[in-house]
Amino acid sequence: MRNEMVFCLKEAPEYRISAVAEWCENSRGDILTAEPDTYFLHVLTGARCESVWSCLTGWSEPGEGQEKWDTLCERIDELENIEQIMCDEESFEV
Repeated sequence: MRNEMVFCLKEAPEYRISAVAEWCENSRGDILTAEPDTYFLHVLTGARCESVWSCLTGWSEPGEGQEKWDTLCERIDELENIEQIMCDEESFEV
C-alpha cells in the first residue's frame, strides 16, 4: 500500500511539503510490516528525503518566505503519530 499526502501551513496553505508512507498488508488488511516506510519529497526536485528539513536543502526563499518554510518544518517535526498521519491522510494542516 502507498499513501502520498501533503502537509501544509495552516495560516499559509501555499507552503506545502509532500510525504509518502508505504507498507504491506495481507488480504485481510493486516499490516505486515512493523512500521511503514515514511519519507518526504524535496520541494523542488521531488527526490526522496529522510527528514522534513532535507526537503529544503539547496534552496531557500528570502525573508518571510523562509520563515514560513522553517515554521512548517518545525511543526511537522513536532507532530506525534506522524507515521499514522502519513498513512491515513490526504492533506494535513499544521
